[in-house]
Order: sequence, then structure tokens, then C-alpha cells
Amino acid sequence: MSSKNTRQKSKVVVCGAGIGGLTTAALLAHRGYEVQIFDQAIIPGGCASTFKRRGFTFDVGATQVAGLEPGGIHHRIFSELEIDIPNATNCDPACAVFLPGETEPINVWRDPEKWQEERQRQFPGSEPLWQLMTKLFEASWKFQGRDPVLPPRNIWDLWQLVKAVRPDTLITVPFTLMTVADALQLCGLNDNLRLKTFLDLQLKLYSQVGTEETALLYAATALAVSQAPQGLYHLEGSMQELSDRLVAALKRDGAKLFMGHTVENIHVDNGKANAVRIRNQKTGETWVETADHVVANVTVQNLVKLVANENQPHTLDSMAGYKRRVDKLPSPWGAFIVYLGVDESAIPTNCPPHLQFFYNYDGPIGENNSLFVSVSHPGDGRAPTGKATITASSFTDTQIWRHSQNYQELKQKYMEEAIAHLSGYFDLRPETIVYQEAATPRTFVKFTARDEGIVGGVGQRLANFGPFGIANRTPIQDLWLVGDSTHPGEGTAGVSYSALTVVRQIDAEEGFTGFFS
Repeated sequence: MSSKNTRQKSKVVVCGAGIGGLTTAALLAHRGYEVQIFDQAIIPGGCASTFKRRGFTFDVGATQVAGLEPGGIHHRIFSELEIDIPNATNCDPACAVFLPGETEPINVWRDPEKWQEERQRQFPGSEPLWQLMTKLFEASWKFQGRDPVLPPRNIWDLWQLVKAVRPDTLITVPFTLMTVADALQLCGLNDNLRLKTFLDLQLKLYSQVGTEETALLYAATALAVSQAPQGLYHLEGSMQELSDRLVAALKRDGAKLFMGHTVENIHVDNGKANAVRIRNQKTGETWVETADHVVANVTVQNLVKLVANENQPHTLDSMAGYKRRVDKLPSPWGAFIVYLGVDESAIPTNCPPHLQFFYNYDGPIGENNSLFVSVSHPGDGRAPTGKATITASSFTDTQIWRHSQNYQELKQKYMEEAIAHLSGYFDLRPETIVYQEAATPRTFVKFTARDEGIVGGVGQRLANFGPFGIANRTPIQDLWLVGDSTHPGEGTAGVSYSALTVVRQIDAEEGFTGFFS
């Protein structure tokens, strides 16, 4: 897959060492580019990194991976980089969902037939909806596998999109402007509270929004990727395995990684990004690093602040429309997360690796009324022998935390409420809880520098998904955006696909691929 052209390739600076940035850097270095990557954190991986406490290893945010199967995006990228895929086990069920007042979960099984039996039993009469989703997924998955560039911003991008379209893609066209709520209405299921609530819970994890707003074509993929031959995976060791292997690959191929270094702004001259200003957090030293291309693995909100600032008034005009669009985006969610190190006796027998709880139909999906829970299993490297980890997260309004006058009290209150909820399923008592810690949007601001501590990228509403989303190309020449703000969205698989797209675009700009490649 690497270019055979041997002439000197350009220098690329990558801002941010999340999975999207690491993947971009590793691929570019392997293809012969001079690459430097800077991140303000101490440990690479961003929201998919880990931290250690008293013998426990906690995944910071992301706890599961898609795309490890042959043909999956991680498998494709690791094959090009000539590195081994991390050891992992299938999540089966991918998630066990508990609705209010119910003790039997809705199990999202990996086996398609088993999942069909489960959903027919749980939601009688809903099969027309699932069959529609399956058809849309099959067409969309084939389309995505042909590497379209979405949304296109020049002729080369458009050609990649056109090449990906086949007759089997056309089935999706009538549904492009439909939401999941529209599909429920179409199938006569809009009054089915249990089904709608289940879909709302699952979609919120992947798209930031529920049935009323999530684009149907996005939902069809998000809800089906849990089933074979695809699937969700639980990494052995921790989520850090993904980052560590990418770091080893990029260093092997000559790229330089600088942790503890903040990118203060991106320099633009005559409409072209040509440098970044760096600050060494330890020494306070600052300098300007020149580049032929700058790749920003940041949120789109962070990108605007890095470019369109008072130090570069000449860039404000070229970014004005871009900034207006970003400013009009609905406020993204933050996350409140509880990390628990527990005695293994606190974990029920045959506990699934991932669970989702919704506690009150009258309350919101978030703010501790719903929790997404990940549980370690014996021997997976996250806990000492006889112990286990529980990570429970809930969506939360970032403004609650930003403007709180009693931050520590609010944090303690949320943690106690979360543990109380979890105690309905796990045996959580002072005798079984070995360690506990909580993270809020303020925590994510401190350790990931994401604007306001937001998580999950841009909500996959009709106005923001796929062909209508935020492009990898920015209004500034040679400035690229990679990560969960761009197609196809959040998750390690999503940001890795985004990274591959940017690498292909840079190769095309540099003339290392033909126009029709």
C-alpha cells in the first residue's frame, strides 16, 4: 500500500496524540513523510488512554474497539504498518441493556440469528424496522468499504466518492434525509416506548443523540456493527495497547513524538498552514515548528481557537463561515465517569463486559439517570488477581461543571448517586470497594484539552453526518482535521478511518497517487 515513489516527501506536524493523531502519524511515517507529533498530555492515546491506581488499570474513556476483524479498519491499518493486532476477545453480548424496573436485560448478541431471536422476543412486531436497518447497513457498509471521502471538498475528493457509489448504494438514497424516528413512524412503531427507549440509549452512545435526531443511515451502521462478521472487542491489557503499538510503529519509521508539549496556535500565511507554535510544559520554552502540512487531531471547536485568534486577524475572514457553523453546532455532551477498583466478589457471575442501565423513564438519558458500564474480566490485565474494575459513565451538561460554585461537592454527589445506582446490580459495599475515583468535564479539559471537556465528537444529526458533516479539509490550505468531529464519527474505528482519509488526501496533494487512484 505504500507509495513506490522515492523522492523526498514533505514534513507533517500532527497536533494531538489521540488514536486519530497517532494513526495519521504512523501511516505518514510509514509512507516516508517526515513526521512530528505533539500532545500536551503525558501519556498518548487521548480519550482511549489509561491510568493506574493501586494496582488497577482504568481505561480513561473508550472501553471497547471495533474494526479488528479481517477487513476492519484497524486490521487494514495495522497490516499496512506491519504490526500485530492487539489480543482481544469478542464482546458477546456487546451490551446488556436494563430498562427501568426490569431485571432481565436486553442482550445485544454478536450472532445475528441469536440477536434476531432476542429482539423479536423483546420487541414483538418490530422486525420490519430491523430488516430495514439491516438492508441499509449492508449497502452502507459496502459503500464505506470503498473508501469514499465525505464530505468532498475538491475534485479529487468527489472522485473518491463517485468511485464508491454502486447500484447497491442506491437503496440508501430515499433514506438519506430520514431520522430513526421517521423509520419508527414508517413501520408503525412510534408508540412503542420500550423499543424507542432501547434505541435512544444505544444511539446516544454512538451518535450523541437519540431516535428523534440521529440520521437513519448512521444509525443503521452503528446498531449493526456489533454483529458478526463485524463485532466489538475487549482488548487484553487495556485500551493503551492500541496506542502503544501505533507509537512503536511511528517511532520505528522515524517519526518523533513529543508528549508534554502544548500546541498554542497554528500559523497561517497567505491562506496556507505552514507552522505551529509549541510550548514545552516542563521548561516553558516556546518555539515555532515549520511544516508543509499540519494535521489537527482536536475537536472542531479547538481547531477554530487554534487558527482564528487575535494573533492572526488575517485568518479570521477565511475562517469566518467555518467558525459560524461551528458556533451554531448544538452543545456537545461531556461525561461524568466513576472508576471503581473492587473485589471480584462484587461482580455477578457471568457478568457481561458492557452493560447499560436506564433508571427512570421520566428522566434524561444522562446526568446519572443512565449509566454505561464496562467491567474487566479475570486475566485481562486491568486488575490484580481476585480484583476487578468497573467503569461507569453518564452524559452530562458541561456547563453544570464549568459554572459550579461547589465543584467538589457536586462531584461527590454525582459519585455517590452513581455508586448507589450500580449497587442495584453489583455488590458494592465499603468491604468490596478497594478504590474509587471520578472524572468530570473539568477532568477531561485538564488531561485531554478537549474544549469544555466534551466527548464523542459532533452529534450525528441530519445536518452533521456523512455528506453534510465536517470535512477533513479545512478552509486553510494544508490544514487537515482528523478525529471524531469528522466522518464517520466517534470511536477508535471512526477516528482511524478519518486518519486514513487524511493520509490519502495528503498523498494526493503531494502527487504520490494518481488522480484516479
